[in-house]
Amino acid sequence: MLKSKIQSLERISSSLSVVFKILKSRNIATTTGSSSSNGVPKEKVDCVVIGAGVVGLAVARELTLKGREVLVLESASTFGTGISSRNSEVIHAGIYYPPNSLKAILCVRGRELLYKYCSEHNIPHNQIGKLIVATGSSEIPKLHNLMNNGIKNGVGGLVMMEGSDATRMEPELRCLKALLSPVSGIVDTHSLMLSLLGEAENHGTTFSYNTTVIGGHIEENRLSLHISETKHLENWNGKFPLQPEMVLIPKLVVNSAGLSAPVLAKRFDGLRSAVIPPAYYARGCYFTLSNTTICPFKHLIYPLPEDGGIGVHVTLDLNGQVKFGPNVEWIDGIDDVSSFLNKFDYSVMQGFDQSFQVLDSLQLIL
Repeated sequence: MLKSKIQSLERISSSLSVVFKILKSRNIATTTGSSSSNGVPKEKVDCVVIGAGVVGLAVARELTLKGREVLVLESASTFGTGISSRNSEVIHAGIYYPPNSLKAILCVRGRELLYKYCSEHNIPHNQIGKLIVATGSSEIPKLHNLMNNGIKNGVGGLVMMEGSDATRMEPELRCLKALLSPVSGIVDTHSLMLSLLGEAENHGTTFSYNTTVIGGHIEENRLSLHISETKHLENWNGKFPLQPEMVLIPKLVVNSAGLSAPVLAKRFDGLRSAVIPPAYYARGCYFTLSNTTICPFKHLIYPLPEDGGIGVHVTLDLNGQVKFGPNVEWIDGIDDVSSFLNKFDYSVMQGFDQSFQVLDSLQLIL
């Protein structure tokens, strides 16, 4: 059976060598062999994970540890180049989400599992804690409501503090009251992804970079994936249909394509639109504190959450570097082509510095 599979794959055009060499060398195709339709080769496989960000890596690792054969398709040249490497690297406690919501449940449980994983795999992290502050009297009731929400979600150790106590903890901070979340922390996301990647590969996961899922269709209650080499999409403008270079027919598909996940799902013919959540795009920018040899903060410092976000905040990385941000700019004009190809404008918007209120003395006014 293996010999016939290899012979079948060797008949395929060399221009499709990226995935085919992987299928041949690792023999991840199922025992039913390969076929073709309209000259496009087709392969049945076990599991396909779309996207090699932190979610895709974690899913691939878990599936492989469960004994599944996993192929990860990543359109970029390496792992973690999207939103997995564009974030505050904060381990959240689970304070903000509605009680009993899936987000609240996953955040609290995920935080516990993440700390455990980081400790067991020597991934740099630090449970430094977070202060959420009220700077005006009208914000104090909201801060108490936030504390009660966190308690309902099962977040332990929450403490309501007077502003003077918060200032003793953070001399550059001025506020009326602060909510201390001691279980919040930070993590080195690149080290985390490297660990997940290494474990997945060591247990048999196969990674194919520069490989884009351009769409798919449902056939016999299974999702067929249309794939192409990423370089063939460089000049695509959406005005002509994309033709697959190969079709994969997995038993299981996980769409972890980050910002491109919703628009990719729309390209799966036969998938009901009602099951595809809407996408609301926003972008944000950070300021980095420089010209100081001593980090002025020891904790994460957050304002009360606002509509659409948790506010411009102070975060630290594991080297003690301070970042202010991100602010939030809602984006209305992302077209499906840009979203699908993961082409987003990351330039700093004008007037960005007005989102922050920082005194020359580094006293932070949130």
